[in-house]
Amino acid sequence: MGRSSKDKRDVYYRRAKEEGWRARSAYKLLQINDDFNIFEGVKKAVDLCAAPGSWSQVLAKKLRGDAGSESDVKIVAVDLQAMAPIPGIIQIQGDITKKSTAQAIIGHFDGEEADLVVCDGAPDVTGLHDIDEYIQAQLLLAALNITTHVLKKGGTFVAKIFRGKDVTLLYSQLKIFFPFVTVFKPRSSRNSSIEAFVVCQKYSPPDGYVPNMSNPLLDCQYEMDYNQLEGPNRVIVPFLACGDLSGFDSDMTYPLELEPGETYTYREPTQSPINPPYKDACELRRTDRLSKSLLDFPIRNSADVDSAKSKASNDPELELSLAKPKSSEDIVHEVSQDSNSTIISDDLIFSAASKSLEKMSLQ
Repeated sequence: MGRSSKDKRDVYYRRAKEEGWRARSAYKLLQINDDFNIFEGVKKAVDLCAAPGSWSQVLAKKLRGDAGSESDVKIVAVDLQAMAPIPGIIQIQGDITKKSTAQAIIGHFDGEEADLVVCDGAPDVTGLHDIDEYIQAQLLLAALNITTHVLKKGGTFVAKIFRGKDVTLLYSQLKIFFPFVTVFKPRSSRNSSIEAFVVCQKYSPPDGYVPNMSNPLLDCQYEMDYNQLEGPNRVIVPFLACGDLSGFDSDMTYPLELEPGETYTYREPTQSPINPPYKDACELRRTDRLSKSLLDFPIRNSADVDSAKSKASNDPELELSLAKPKSSEDIVHEVSQDSNSTIISDDLIFSAASKSLEKMSLQ
């Protein structure tokens, strides 16, 4: 993939680099504010699951503006991962499920509570929607739990949600604490994605409610099918999609030159990852120390076989690996390594042919 191909595919990704945002998700918070005006009157804000920091950048720009250090606005960013510094942002590297993290946030606010809490956190998706929705729901409840410790009455809470079959339960749980709850999908969120955002306004906890981190807040267990309920017993979650046809479509491919005569210039990401988990693998690949195996890639036709053999003849290491005899266990391991494609090798074909001849001789 060329350096410009991803830029061409996603206009919000390209604009984020051009405007200095660390991630395209910055536009999601900007568009939420355009419709709900969540930044009005905010002096203390918290960004949960903040890394890489695009939402913190938006908070700093919209709340502190050009005042810089003279501004009386305080913004605290919390994440388990390390995050590159952002001017005007107080960073806490901590766990949002711990009471000590909530106490640290309140400490930075001099004992006062926040006006706004936002959370763009999401799990590493597996592709299994039921699992992804459940983990995201638990992350949302964890964010809500710490929010009850740090958000003042009348405040606003914004968090990511995956729309699924249990969204009505989450909606009902949020309504316990917020009289106004809206499920909102920004224009910059791809239509193919199940993500949306809950915008919860006018925080009003039940009378006598005491925030408690040791209690798994609202993690209800139920066996009945809520989709079968009717009338007032059933809650239909209102859903709002923002934007109109005049804006960019996050699922559409745009040319690199958005304006006639405008010259496209590639830009590096605003902030590279800090010590990513794939760093070691990249270093091994760069120094050509990753283990090589000719037969560990999918072969779909005879042309691929000829290409593979040609590659082996030009690489002494691969040629040497081909010369080594393989046991039946090694052949089975080759097949089990890749369940999405068929791995064919001369040894595998020979083994299958031999077994077939043995069966014929027995008959």
